Amino acid sequence: MNPHASMIITSSLIMGPLLTVSSNHWILAWTGLEISTLAIIPLIAKQHHPRAIEAATKYFLTQATASTLILFSSIMNAWTLGQWDITQMSNNTSCIILTTALAIKLGLAPFHFWLPEVLQGATTMTALILTTWQKLAPLSLLVITSQSLNTPLMLTLGLTSALIGGWYGLNQTQLRKIMASSSIAHLGWMTTILTLSPKLTLLTFYTYTIMTSTTFLMIKTLETNMMSVMMTSWTKLPTLNTMMMLTLMSLAGLPPLTGFMPKWLILQELTKQHMFIMAIAMALISLLSLFFYLRISYYTTITLPPNSTNYLQQWRHKTNKKPYLATMTMLSITLLPITPTLLTIP
Repeated sequence: MNPHASMIITSSLIMGPLLTVSSNHWILAWTGLEISTLAIIPLIAKQHHPRAIEAATKYFLTQATASTLILFSSIMNAWTLGQWDITQMSNNTSCIILTTALAIKLGLAPFHFWLPEVLQGATTMTALILTTWQKLAPLSLLVITSQSLNTPLMLTLGLTSALIGGWYGLNQTQLRKIMASSSIAHLGWMTTILTLSPKLTLLTFYTYTIMTSTTFLMIKTLETNMMSVMMTSWTKLPTLNTMMMLTLMSLAGLPPLTGFMPKWLILQELTKQHMFIMAIAMALISLLSLFFYLRISYYTTITLPPNSTNYLQQWRHKTNKKPYLATMTMLSITLLPITPTLLTIP
């Protein structure tokens, strides 16, 4: 890619979400979303492959639809109240349209169909950006407007997303589609607790970003995109395979790893709000996600490849040391001890 074009795309990709997060005016927030969308499309389509072009087209059409709904809801709210302040969403119809639009942008169920297909057509690093950085702006708008959103609607979206995200990943063999289902399921947890405790939503997003980034970087390092290839990856980097297994278990939410912390706090908050059925349902639904995480871990660490000379020779290959990957791995599996300090946050 041309260096000038790469610089423009990278700067737009950074500035778009930051503009949305820092703005109080709906037009500025919408502009930031559009900048972010237009910046990521060339990265999706740069492979010049029919699958990549299809993914870019699907992403553009989906995001354009969601952006139109956001602009329509903000105009309707401004027509009613006479102001464009993001925090002043008093029109109930505008709130419902806004929730639907942001659910489409995030990939929440039942608007999740575009996410696995787009990730499958993109490269590993582009998929990493789509599942982490690109979620920041829409989620920040949900957090800013959380006081005006409909709690039963958000609980329904969260429960549905957690269920479909876990269910969708059960029969997948492509790692990027599995990570897409993981994204849908984790966004379900964030949406469930959004109107009750926005801080917990942000905490869940931060931990999810760290764990997902670590997993995608490991997939990139191992140069694998399918579960069937994972069984041979232990011959390349045995230590990395062990770290990947722990990161996947953290994504599943098993104690005493980092991923257990947000789920524990969310279930605790739901219990405090006397939503016992909701808490039990979310805990049981998380077992669906646990299954496909365990399946990847099984392929990664337990299943052995055929005893072939080509596989055994890979032990002698020199690998580049990546300290940033080691740091992110430690954050992905060892942040649980800071939970007592988080419990003291009002």
